[in-house]
This record gives sequence, structure tokens and C-alpha cells, in this order.
Amino acid sequence: MSYTIGFTGKGGTGKTTIASIVIRYLAKKSPVLAIDADPNSNLGDMLGLTAEDTVVSIIDDIAANIENLPAGVTKERLVESRVQQSLGEGEGIDLLAMGRPEGPGCYCYPNSLMRGVIGKLEKSYKFIVIDNEAGMEHISRRTDRKIDYLFLVSDPNAYGMRSAKRILNLAKELKVSIGKSHLIVNKVRKDLPITENAVGDIGADKVSFVNESMDLLEFSLKGRPMKELDEGAEIVKMIYKICEEAKWQ
Repeated sequence: MSYTIGFTGKGGTGKTTIASIVIRYLAKKSPVLAIDADPNSNLGDMLGLTAEDTVVSIIDDIAANIENLPAGVTKERLVESRVQQSLGEGEGIDLLAMGRPEGPGCYCYPNSLMRGVIGKLEKSYKFIVIDNEAGMEHISRRTDRKIDYLFLVSDPNAYGMRSAKRILNLAKELKVSIGKSHLIVNKVRKDLPITENAVGDIGADKVSFVNESMDLLEFSLKGRPMKELDEGAEIVKMIYKICEEAKWQ
């Protein structure tokens, strides 16, 4: 049985960066399926991986050439086959990218197919890590029906924390199954420390604080993947500690 870890939060909080470091930690232990469910795909860049194609582009291509389907092969089966072939492969990590519609298309069918594909792929991985798009759209569409461990990532201000609270409340209203929720307050400045009391009543099971990182700023400016970040860097050690304390099985 695989264990699913999700990341969500408003844009600019650093959720994809933290997700990539968590994936790096997990890949040392067991195979990881990393799912970039954000249309503004950045997870692959952070991991230093490239998916050959995206779920949405595969669906669009098959739909545009539906008359050329091989005899006896359903559209769903062809999508599954091509999605599996599209995975970006790394050391202990496979990357699945959702992609974005070219126009104002609905994500309902891609989301439904992605859930089916994940259901079949997950047997090959101990851990599945999903980097969701910013905001609440993925939850309102119920892309994630079950999350064993949900990270809500916020920057150290009221806007990010309000967004995290709304996301968690919406997930509960929609009865999305969440095993445990964990708020990470990211980019905390050492000269302006905040305490857990300042977070307010968000409702997460656990709260952690991660300091602002000059290492990450340098990597972002150069567009370097997180896998190249030294494990002795403060940000890596802080995220690894969060992972160790989570005691994922």
C-alpha cells in the first residue's frame, strides 16, 4: 500500500521547493512517484527531471486523432499506456506531469483519468508526493480524494495563513480524506521570529517553521535543481528533520 503526501498553499510560499526536498529525502529510502499537479509546472525543474509528455497533452492528442485508435484499444487504455511511457525517470524518482489545457478547457476528465492512472501506478511505489497548484482549485475539483499527509505551506504573513486555513476548511467540507495535516510557515526571517501562537487557529495537526534561505535564493536565481543543493545546507537539514519527525511508514 502506497503512502500519499500532498502539498498545497497559495502561490509564492515555496511549496514546490519544499516538496522537492521531501521527495529527495524519501527517494533515499524507497521509490517515489512525484506528481506535478500544478499547471504552472515547476516540480520537474526542481528535481532535475523532465516528463516526456503531460496527461493533458496526451489526452488532447488522442482526442484529436480518435479515428486512428488501434483496433480493440480503448481511449482510456491508450491514455494509461502513454502516460506510463511519459514518466520522467530519475534516481529513485519518477515524475508524472499533469500539464495545462491549451485553452479554457475543463480539468474534470484529465483529473478523472489521472486518478485512475495513479491508482494503477501506485502499486509500484511506496510513496506518492503530489505538488498541487496554488490555491483551492484542486480541492474544489476533488483531484485528491485521499491524502495520508497534507502539507499546507504558508509564508509568514496573514494572507498565506488565511489561505492555508481556507484550503483546510474546504477539504473538510468536501470530505476529502486527510490522515494528518501539517502547516509549514516558510521563509521566516531570523530577525523577525514568530511563535506558534502567532499562527492562529488554522486547525492543522502540526506546525513547523522554516527559516528564510539564502541558498535557495541563489539556486532560484541560477535555475539550479534542488538535488544539487548540499545536504549540509540549513534548509535541507530543516526539511529533513520535519520528515524524520513525521515517521512516515
